Amino acid sequence: MLTFKLLTALLAPGVLSAALHPRQEADLDAFIKSESTLALKSILNNIGSDGSAVSGAGAGIVIASPSKSDPDYFYTWTRDAALTLKVLVDDFLAGETSLESTIQDYITAQAKLQAVSNPSGDLSDGEGLAEPKYQADATAFTEEWGRPQRDGPGLRATAMIGYGNQLIADKNEDLAKSNIWPSVKNDLNYVAQYWNQTGFDLWEEVEGSSFFTIAAQHRALVEGSAFAKALGETCEGCDSQAPQILCYLQTFWNGKSIVSNVANNGRTGLDANSVLASLVLFDPKAECDDATFQPCSARALSNHKEYVDSFRSIYGVNSDKKAGAAAAVGRYAEDTYMGGNPWYLTTSAAAEQLYDALYQWKQQKSLSITELSLPFFKDLESSAAVGDYASDSDTYTTLTAAVKKYADGFMSIVQKYAPEGGALAEQFTRDDGAPASAKDLTWSYAAFLTAAERRAGTVPPTWGASGSKVAETCEGSSAKGSYEAPGAVSW
Repeated sequence: MLTFKLLTALLAPGVLSAALHPRQEADLDAFIKSESTLALKSILNNIGSDGSAVSGAGAGIVIASPSKSDPDYFYTWTRDAALTLKVLVDDFLAGETSLESTIQDYITAQAKLQAVSNPSGDLSDGEGLAEPKYQADATAFTEEWGRPQRDGPGLRATAMIGYGNQLIADKNEDLAKSNIWPSVKNDLNYVAQYWNQTGFDLWEEVEGSSFFTIAAQHRALVEGSAFAKALGETCEGCDSQAPQILCYLQTFWNGKSIVSNVANNGRTGLDANSVLASLVLFDPKAECDDATFQPCSARALSNHKEYVDSFRSIYGVNSDKKAGAAAAVGRYAEDTYMGGNPWYLTTSAAAEQLYDALYQWKQQKSLSITELSLPFFKDLESSAAVGDYASDSDTYTTLTAAVKKYADGFMSIVQKYAPEGGALAEQFTRDDGAPASAKDLTWSYAAFLTAAERRAGTVPPTWGASGSKVAETCEGSSAKGSYEAPGAVSW
């Protein structure tokens, strides 16, 4: 269960005063309170060995969904598991101390998984670290699949580092060094060595270069370098490759939006991939930096508009959703998987980016509109104009209230199409909003929970975005790493 402290935060007024009608706001607050409690419980239900929905899963193994047919998601994906654990680590840091044993079980399980030989390779040269998924009992999945997927190692390093930093703060540096650093070191070395090679995207469909993957890799190396230093270790590959990765990240920008995959796939490039990447890159202490695509940056806001608008005319559930009104969103407009529907997690993510932006503007005590971000703001407030607005100005108050209302609209869509009881599947159908595809998707719950927490002003620690440097010249470089099976983990 959520602690009283977290539940109170989730019901807080948010970054600003209520922007919806008071009755609507109260209804949404009540839904967020109940759904947040359910979301955390459902995440834990999907983690072995104590998870009630995933009998047979190993300790610390995060199962994507209890669904075993149509579709079969009863596996653990390195990416999904890492994103989920990042949520639990952040909640632990916010005071949910009961989650610590689950976090430790995950770290123990990942140390073992890193050494499992699989169709992507093994640990001797690091190739096996990019294997996308494993069986529930932590053995290799040997059937054909879209592999390698190179986002997993970076995301896993980020999840572990979050907990490791807290161990260091609590004077438990020895535990961080013995139980976390060996696994993190492997993942960081993998990123530094293989970041500039192609692979499959987070949706496991496109082979090429993925914005989401590159973003996750950059962040991992930046915070990995700091983590290494805190432990008296070094990560030369982190320091040499992070600026190169950030340099490459800029090439996905087309002047108006992010082209989410560099691949010949016939799509526009507008994809939830980009919004999810902005969430990964969110740093509560960063300014509205375009280079790291911070949620409040002109680039991220322009991309948000283009991405959301791409779904307005293709879903029946959006028939009355004109520009400026929140809309149900999916992965990408051309999607046909399981009917090509809106997803709960992407709709929550669209809200979360805006809550992140509101937090950043509040910290900076100002908001800027550029020619690039102007269309985003004009959809929400017709009088919006290019300029800099201090937080004590009427314009700032009007604009941020409009953004808050817009963000809440996405959460209200999740509320509308969540079935009675609040169980979140993977998708809801594009014409009538009925739950579809895998039931009780772990990622759906994780995405809702983080959006709710950002709405309440609860944010994760900084990862060092402000210190990120873009290399002056992009090079297809690499830093060859060494790999070693982590030793036995004991807490």
